[in-house]
Amino acid sequence: MLKDITMGQYFPAPSVIHRLDPRTKIIGLILYIAALFTAKSYCSYLVMVMMLACVIALSTLKLKMLIKGMKPLIIIIVFTAVLNLLFTEGEHVLVQVWKLRLTLEGVRTAGFMLARLVMLIMGSFMLTYTTPPMALTDGIERLLSPLKKIRVPVHELAMMMSIALRFIPTLVEETDKIMSAQKARGADFETGGLIRRAKALLPVLVPLFISAFRRADELAVAMESRCYHGGEGRTRMNVLVMKRRDWIALAICLAVLGAVIALAVFGL
Repeated sequence: MLKDITMGQYFPAPSVIHRLDPRTKIIGLILYIAALFTAKSYCSYLVMVMMLACVIALSTLKLKMLIKGMKPLIIIIVFTAVLNLLFTEGEHVLVQVWKLRLTLEGVRTAGFMLARLVMLIMGSFMLTYTTPPMALTDGIERLLSPLKKIRVPVHELAMMMSIALRFIPTLVEETDKIMSAQKARGADFETGGLIRRAKALLPVLVPLFISAFRRADELAVAMESRCYHGGEGRTRMNVLVMKRRDWIALAICLAVLGAVIALAVFGL
């Protein structure tokens, strides 16, 4: 299961999506999320599915990779869908057991919520899968640069976000190594009830926290030894420039958002 966690990883490929400016992809993701939460009908969700399918196809990444990365989140997705399925009020009751009622409206809401979560996670994965961490940092910093006028540490915030994404795969790999070492010493993480499994994870969490703090300290020392002082007076080897393909991509995202809003307004 731990090896299936791919959040924060970058998969290089010579695709159109990979060559887009990171600012374009960040803004596009924001517009995609806005359209996703605006969608309320089958037609609007079909538009969102078509958009996501086109992005995945243009990125040349395999759908199997995205599905594999979602495995650790299946419990949360299913739990959310079940809550909407059982606790959504409606007039058309299909099944009733004690105080729990399964309604047609609940099935529809749960289906939409399930589709929304899956597409939201896949869309977010596409950002990290197709954008190098440093490019993502530069994009976030450039987008938030107006906040520098009110003394917001934009560069530091962008760097912290990038480092957090970058170290997710490292921490997952470290956790897998610790669990393998504990299993070799007779530890059992797969049998017993929920409380027993939680207790069995304590010998994993302690060395994991120690390793995480040690890595953070080593990173801080390495940055200080290289005279790192944030974004002040900093130059870049690769200057971000919006190209024609970036404006076309943003126009498409805006068109999709406008189409979804129009479908919601007219009730289609």
